[in-house]
Amino acid sequence: MREKGMNRATRAMRGLIAAVSTLALAGCNLAPKYVQPAAPVPPALPQGQAFPALAPGDGAIDAMGWQSFFTDPRLKDTIALALANNRDLRVTIANVERTRALYRVQRAGQFPTIGANLGAGVTHNASAAAASGAGNGTNIGAGTTENYSASASISAFELDLFGRRQNLTRSAFEAYLASEEGRKAAQIALVAEVANAWLTYAATGDALGVARETLASQEQSLRVNQRRESLGIGTGLDVAQAQTQVDSARAAVADYETDLAQAKNALDLLAGATVAPELLPATLGAGDQVLASLPVGLDSSVLLRRPDVLQAEHQLRAANADIGVARAAFFPSISLTGLLGFASQSLSSLLSADSFRWSASGTASQTLFDFGGNAANLAATKASRDAAVATYEGAIQTAFREVADALARRGTIDAKVSAQQSLSDNATRAARISQSRFANGVAAYLEPLDAQRTAYAARQALVTARLARATNMVTLYRTLGGGLQP
Repeated sequence: MREKGMNRATRAMRGLIAAVSTLALAGCNLAPKYVQPAAPVPPALPQGQAFPALAPGDGAIDAMGWQSFFTDPRLKDTIALALANNRDLRVTIANVERTRALYRVQRAGQFPTIGANLGAGVTHNASAAAASGAGNGTNIGAGTTENYSASASISAFELDLFGRRQNLTRSAFEAYLASEEGRKAAQIALVAEVANAWLTYAATGDALGVARETLASQEQSLRVNQRRESLGIGTGLDVAQAQTQVDSARAAVADYETDLAQAKNALDLLAGATVAPELLPATLGAGDQVLASLPVGLDSSVLLRRPDVLQAEHQLRAANADIGVARAAFFPSISLTGLLGFASQSLSSLLSADSFRWSASGTASQTLFDFGGNAANLAATKASRDAAVATYEGAIQTAFREVADALARRGTIDAKVSAQQSLSDNATRAARISQSRFANGVAAYLEPLDAQRTAYAARQALVTARLARATNMVTLYRTLGGGLQP
């Protein structure tokens, strides 16, 4: 009897679960069909004038790992250090895990929650015991009653006939996917920021080197002018002008030393740890710590694969699902309560077929008057969807503009660096000639003074131009979606 009762309960439980799950999943979906908005940008990236010529097709730069794009081992190690320790990235990753957990909570709500209950009790009625035992004393304890029960229940489970829970789950899922794309975008941005900070530190070191060389040259020039004045060849004006150049160079050295220390602080913050001296660059040089060129394709659809654009699209899908939730509020809410189990006054007969019990009930509720609350909520979700569409389109336009700006700089930066290199070389040569003319008494001190100023500015501008070329390549790599793969 016990085995028969257990089989009966098992079959009933399976049937109840199957019926409830079927009803839960068979509801209609009131969310509008999702249609991806058309990209509000030209189908091809810009070419001509300042822009470089591009090959037809899609340059899959997003598939190029940062280990391949960056060529300096010290820079690679610094980026790896930042990916492991940057606190902002850790926060982003934790938020992704939180969003995923919230999605799993919401998904679990689509299915019934089943509870199990076991009970046992003993009731003694003294008056009943006395009455039953009067006259013979053989029924001692006859007023004691035992009760045992074992049951499983489904409590107030909402049947999702109109897709409310389904769309809540869909919205949570899209929010999770959006957060995951946000993590990818944060990683790409971090790789680019660390690279730019590292390159900036290198360029600042070069600028400091130029300032120190200039200070040493100006101090030598001051000593020459002081000696000339003591010999009656020079003038006090020449000495004063030379002193101003020394003081200006000393101030420049102090500024660049500060800039270098601040650049190191910025790099440490991005890395989330102190960057070891052996990972720091000695010089920017020609800026060859990154690839000199990238296989950029002509097709602008590559921008749709950028994580920030995908993040905006998932947010749009979530807003679309929220409309289905708002629409479901206009329809009745149906809940189901079920109970099945065994009840007996004897523990030995608890699981017998005769002890099996079951019950089921359902309720339906519908708001009759909400004074426009549901309608206003639906209008709000539609407005949120429209805003999400605009956000998605804006993300595409921003991506297009960023790539176009990077390409515009890419198309002219080599010419700028070449011109700046020539300017620096010729300005340095002119400064040497002017200094020689002054030493031989052919020219006044004003001539080498102006030439030295021009040479100093040209050398510093060359460092700046080289940094711009290197960071432009990093920007182009980032804006085309690179930096996610190792």
